[in-house]
Amino acid sequence: MADFLGMMKQAAQLQSKMKAMQEELDHIEVEGISGGGLISVRMTAKMEVKAIKIDPSLIKADEAGVLEDLLVTALADAHRKAESAMQEKMQALTGGLSLPPGLGL
Repeated sequence: MADFLGMMKQAAQLQSKMKAMQEELDHIEVEGISGGGLISVRMTAKMEVKAIKIDPSLIKADEAGVLEDLLVTALADAHRKAESAMQEKMQALTGGLSLPPGLGL
């Protein structure tokens, strides 16, 4: 019975730490870049896009396709970086313990 109570206490502590980490992820921002810096996307580690910057040289009617492709690339870059930041925080929280798939934040 003592082992069960200890496990419950540890689960409650982990839950509390995960809540604090969720709040911290709101404040971690990453930047995705494409086109050699012509496009940049800033987002939180929780995948919320905060800003998009486009170099004025790309804003031409006949360059719309290039601009769209660069935006997709910059968003994907920011997304990868945000996921990496989230995984680092999760590993720090769980001490490297591997959690089951789907038990993400």
